[in-house]
Order: sequence, then C-alpha cells, then structure tokens
Amino acid sequence: MRLLFLACLRAHTGNATTAQRIKGHLEAAGHEVELRDAAGLQSPVEVGMLIAQKKFEAALAIHLYKAGRFLLGNKIPFGAVFGGTDINEDVKNEEKYRIMGDVLADARFAVAFTCKMKDVAAKHWPQAKYKIHIQSQGILTMPNVSFHCEAFLHNAGVQQNAGNLHIFLLICGLRKVKDPLFLVDAFAEWHEREPNVYLVIIGPMVDQLFTNEVKAKLRNIDGVCFIGEIAQADLQAFVKKCFAVVNSSVSEGMSAALLEAGETKSGIGANWIAPGEAMDLEVPVLARDIPGNSAIIKHEDTGLLFSTPQEFVQLSKRLISEPDLKKKIIYNAKQYIRTYHSWKLERETYQYLVQNLTNE
Repeated sequence: MRLLFLACLRAHTGNATTAQRIKGHLEAAGHEVELRDAAGLQSPVEVGMLIAQKKFEAALAIHLYKAGRFLLGNKIPFGAVFGGTDINEDVKNEEKYRIMGDVLADARFAVAFTCKMKDVAAKHWPQAKYKIHIQSQGILTMPNVSFHCEAFLHNAGVQQNAGNLHIFLLICGLRKVKDPLFLVDAFAEWHEREPNVYLVIIGPMVDQLFTNEVKAKLRNIDGVCFIGEIAQADLQAFVKKCFAVVNSSVSEGMSAALLEAGETKSGIGANWIAPGEAMDLEVPVLARDIPGNSAIIKHEDTGLLFSTPQEFVQLSKRLISEPDLKKKIIYNAKQYIRTYHSWKLERETYQYLVQNLTNE
C-alpha cells in the first residue's frame, strides 16, 4: 500500500522519533511509506494535490491538529495518533478543539499511548471512543556496547575522585518545555554539601536562544554540567553507568519523556533516550509529576515522582541511602517495560491497523 505519513519532524522531538519507528514497522510489512513534515505544509488542498500526484491509497498522522487537519476533506482513509500536546494543550483552544473533533470523526482509527490518554480523549469526544486503540510505545534497546564515559565527565568538569560518585543524568533537547533548569539551584546546593553528587545534562541544542540561557546559568553553578550531543550507542552506555535518569519536563503528553527511545538499532533518534528506556536498561528514574510521566511511573514502585526541586533532592537521597528501594524500582520497572511496552506488539498493532484502513 502507498501510504502518506504526516508528522512534525523537528529533530530530537517525540513526534519525530515515534514517526520514524512506526514508519519502520509499516515498511517491514511491505508498505511504501512517504513521511512528510507537517510543519512544512500549508493547507489540506496542498496535501490533496500531493495525494493525487503520488496516488497514495491511505494516510496516517501523528498529532490531531498539527498533522491530522491536513487530511480533512481529502477523501482518503486515514488513521490518527495522538501526539500529546494535542490532547493536553491544544484542546484549550476553541478553534483547534473543533478541528481535532473533525479529524477524529473522519479517522478510521486513533491511537492513544496510555489508558489515561484515551480516557481524556473520550471525555472530549465521546462519539469517537470506540475507535481509539491503546498502544504503548515500544522499547528496543541496544545490546551491550563498550564505552568509557570518564573522558566525557572530565571534560564536563566532574571530579571523578569525589568519593562514591553519583551521576544523575538528565537527557533532553535544550528547549523550554523540557525545563532543564528546574532542578539546577537545588542540585547545586546539594552538591555543595555532598560533592560526590552531580547532575549531568546531555542533549542537542534545539533552541539556540534557550541553550545560551542554560549555558549562562551553568557557568556559575557547581555540580551541574552540560554535555552536547553524543552518539546514540554511547548515550545508552552512559545511561547504564549513571546512578539515575531524571526527567524535569513541564509537559510530556505522549509519554515522550518516558518511552521515546526511537529505532535505536538504526541510529534514529540520537540523543533521545528517555526514562522509559532507562527503565529497560535497569537504571532508576526520577520524573517530574506531570500527566505524561505519572501515566507510566507508579511512585515508589517503578520510579519516583517529584513536584518540587526540594522533593527531588529528598527522593534522590532516599534512593542513595535505601538500596532495597533502588533494587525494587529497577526490578518492577523492567517488568513493566517488558509487559506493556513490547516493541514487537507495537509493530504488530500498527501493521494490523494500517492493513485494515482500506477494508472498511
């Protein structure tokens, strides 16, 4: 089947890595998939001309508003995947809300990543409840690789002779929604009292103005370091060597911060390991208590949730001083990922849904 796939493909974002992974699933089933960046589109008419020109038989969109709206009125069977900000943020805008309702009405199916996401969508659009499928994002980590992180830590200013070193790793593209500065002041105060704890921020400089703000802040901060992009294989190995992975985002509507590893075996989504993949790599996770995170993490069971920087420090100290708590979280998180975030099941689900698009 010739399939048009619309998604926002801004580098190092959740929609982009998820789109690449789903594209791989569909191509493995023999479909011809053309992935287009919704951010570069102007209107449904433009998409209609593209559909006619390339003779697409069906379509798929990630994010009801940013991508799904371009399929309206084009008389092509399509499915939609909730992007996160559509269900958490765009519903607050009356015009966007109306358009997303139209997209759901025309879509043959919709996919939500969590039960909570489906419940929220069903409250907004009860008539579409029957067509919303729940499919958690799949996790596929790389096999063990050889990696020495000492050079990275040295270059970042980490004093590796500081006794029993504890590295907390915050992985994100530098942009405001990821809020990497949320914990900085509290962590610096903790580091001043306990020099063996460090917060290391790793990720690409997505927003240059915000990156400059982050770098300026960190110039006068001890105990918090920034490392730019590193190879995906190195990043996974780095995660395995750290004490815990941290997420401090303001919003993670598509469970992105937790489950967007990307198709790591092919290098897609470099510098995008998130706590969900850390859970699979048997590293404990501390995440900000927001809907996208709490939908995945159960506090003190599969991870730790915090609301304030002070609470983060308190929970981190518990994780250090209570090895049984750490072992429990690592074990339960690993079992959760294996049970609910099967890469194989995700592949089978999208292949089934798309295969049946033209059968209705």
